[in-house]
Amino acid sequence: MSLSAITIEKVKVSELKHLVIISRETFYETFHDQNTETDMNSFLNDSFCEAQLTKEFKTPDSQFYFARTNNHIAGYLKLNFGNAQTELQDDQAVEIERIYVLQSFQGTKIGKALFEKTLNIANEKNLNYIWLGVWEKNLKAIQFYTKNGFVAFDKHQFVLGNDVQTDIMMKLVL
Repeated sequence: MSLSAITIEKVKVSELKHLVIISRETFYETFHDQNTETDMNSFLNDSFCEAQLTKEFKTPDSQFYFARTNNHIAGYLKLNFGNAQTELQDDQAVEIERIYVLQSFQGTKIGKALFEKTLNIANEKNLNYIWLGVWEKNLKAIQFYTKNGFVAFDKHQFVLGNDVQTDIMMKLVL
């Protein structure tokens, strides 16, 4: 696939329906092979419905970004600052809660562009570190983060439907 330039732009309120679609699609593509259909559907319907994503979108310390190429939304990013962070809630940090790329665009530097957007924002805000949680079975993501300087520092539970899973918490000191 021939790609034009990758653009990263903040999601607009008028684009919430697109956010719902790409959130559901990328999560399903990434995890459906390793989870039951029942657990996947339960999680998608609770976490990526329009009402939930609208609530998250309106959270003052959360930001969503779309990655676009060839006029297509290829991936997205959700960042949390301060009290919007899911766990650490450190004013000197930013959490990457979600960074997902459609399978058809993987290997095209979309994920790297979203990560670089995070780095730029963290540096502009003079933050000390970036952190995230990644499922212990998502080896491709763990490899990506490790390659980009993240190190594991803790673990936490993540519930997908009725399945309690373990996320590795990783941190990049800036």
